[in-house]
Amino acid sequence: MADVPDIRIGTAEREQALDLLSEHFAAGRLTVTEFDERSGIVSAATTRSELVPVFADLPGNYQAPGTAPLSMVTPPAAPAERRFNPDWSGRVMAVIPILAVILFFVTGTWLWFLAIPLAGALLFGTDRERKAKRRRERDSD
Repeated sequence: MADVPDIRIGTAEREQALDLLSEHFAAGRLTVTEFDERSGIVSAATTRSELVPVFADLPGNYQAPGTAPLSMVTPPAAPAERRFNPDWSGRVMAVIPILAVILFFVTGTWLWFLAIPLAGALLFGTDRERKAKRRRERDSD
């Protein structure tokens, strides 16, 4: 503790310390009560040396900036690029009943309403096909 200077800290450093404390809590190293107590100490800390005892019994002890990185966890990899895959079948299906009503009033025949279940069957297929499609999409991600 003698090598950690009593240099005043700012909000950013307190937030980093709280993030590190949250990582320990998420890993199950702290109880809710311990996390609350230590969070209070970190929030009230004004110097770097006040933060050191909070992490003394935890792996990856708090280090003053410049001596070692604050976080004990490597940053997550960048998320995989998502492909834009618009689902036009749902949009088309939403328009079909409206179109059927318009055509019903224009032509005077109710047969247009048969287009609604027909469009659903054509656009979405059977339950087995939908499940297979979802499985392929899940496996490709």
